[in-house]
Amino acid sequence: MAEAKYEPRFKKLYRESIQQAMREQFKYENGMQVPRLDKIVINMGVGEATGDSKKPSVAAEDLAMIAGQKPVITHARNSIAGFKVRENMPIGAKVTLRRDRMYEFLDRLINIALPRVRDFRGLNPKSFDGRGNFAMGIKEHIVFPEINYDKVDQIWGMDIIVCTTAETDDEARALLKGFNFPFRQ
Repeated sequence: MAEAKYEPRFKKLYRESIQQAMREQFKYENGMQVPRLDKIVINMGVGEATGDSKKPSVAAEDLAMIAGQKPVITHARNSIAGFKVRENMPIGAKVTLRRDRMYEFLDRLINIALPRVRDFRGLNPKSFDGRGNFAMGIKEHIVFPEINYDKVDQIWGMDIIVCTTAETDDEARALLKGFNFPFRQ
């Protein structure tokens, strides 16, 4: 007997209800025209990296726990004397999530992390780039349950970019509302 393959909740939600709802709303001829999630990019900039070169690697470890995948350490492209940044100096970490890991992360973000944010009033519905991608920022990475609050010596913010195959912001907004994104009214 074939073993049942595990499928993330949000992937199943997309397949079973969001896809059909969007097809009806936007009158797509073909099922392949329906927008879907492409990838999620999480970026963690570490401003204090100029004083301590170990900070980006500590941020990368935290990001690895949050994303479930090893991040890439980002380096400065050019020198900025005012910020004491040299060329090729490590200044942050980023990770790109696709397929099942992307859906798992989105599930944790919407249902666990965002409700734990202090004074959270909803996401800005205007944070789309005009091509169907949504960007948001979180001030504290400790809202994720994977991070042990007692072992954290520094709190970092992170940028989360949700890339979709939607061609307009309205299509992308409808797609993300299907995933229960908590947009402000």
